[in-house]
Amino acid sequence: MSRLVPQFCVSLALVAASGTSRGQQHPPEPSVNLGDTSFLDALGAPGVLLEQIGDATQSGTKVNGMGQVSAGAPTVNSISGLTHGVDLTKHKLLGAWWGTEAIVAAAHVNAGSGGVVGGFGDLTVSPLVLQWKALKFGSSQWNQRFVLDFELPVGEYRQDTPVNLSGHAFTVHPYYAFTFFPTRRVETSWRVHYLYNGVNNEPALGSSVHSSQAGQAVHLNATVAYSLPHGVWIGANGYLLKQITSPQINGSAVSASPEQVGSIGPGVVWDRGQYLLYANGYHELGALNRPEGNKLVLRVQWVPGRHAGIDGPH
Repeated sequence: MSRLVPQFCVSLALVAASGTSRGQQHPPEPSVNLGDTSFLDALGAPGVLLEQIGDATQSGTKVNGMGQVSAGAPTVNSISGLTHGVDLTKHKLLGAWWGTEAIVAAAHVNAGSGGVVGGFGDLTVSPLVLQWKALKFGSSQWNQRFVLDFELPVGEYRQDTPVNLSGHAFTVHPYYAFTFFPTRRVETSWRVHYLYNGVNNEPALGSSVHSSQAGQAVHLNATVAYSLPHGVWIGANGYLLKQITSPQINGSAVSASPEQVGSIGPGVVWDRGQYLLYANGYHELGALNRPEGNKLVLRVQWVPGRHAGIDGPH
């Protein structure tokens, strides 16, 4: 039987559209997996997966904590890439196949008057990937996975520049994902993350700031899709981020500064067996204390030995 592997990626370790700026009194959330994963997310079985993900983001407005557009905020355009590898073994832990993963991020960000920067972002690794075998209930099927990710602050970072590709802080980023097929031709996938941000002891926030820490947050990706002939799935996708604790500067909470953003848009995936091709578009709305714009995600997965359609319910 051909080997199958999880279809998933981890968060972008980039501070791009919400880049840390000197004089800014709001430590921003790092860029995370907002819409980078979508349809058929929680499928998998032992094997190897390699994938490349490309993001193009345009943030034309900056929204304050009252939901009002901030005057004079520059348009930010960014292009980023993720190179992701997974090895899921046949060893069992808590009834699930156990594996590991790593991801390298790179980006080019043009923040107008804020500056231009390009290079590598932070490195993300996971020593704990747990993929459970699919559960079947008549014509329905449930797939699920748990991953514990760590982001290492090794990316491009300077205190004297307004925009950086690293948050310069260690983060812990666990998530739970499931894909449910109520029927063979319909799927819905959900991935729920918790984000714990560590302390940046070298912030670029001004001479009086000695440490900063972004607030803790939850965020999720969600899809619903319908299967068409020739391995094509088409549907809707979206994401939501909500900060749940206040950020801190010099150990003191910054009040009235919650971050949030949501999005919705169309998406499609073409299942070609060993290769799966994804395209997802998003229009953001409801932003607070962060930029708001549009995003396009293109993704190519290579799963050696996989056959088209074998991941779906039988």
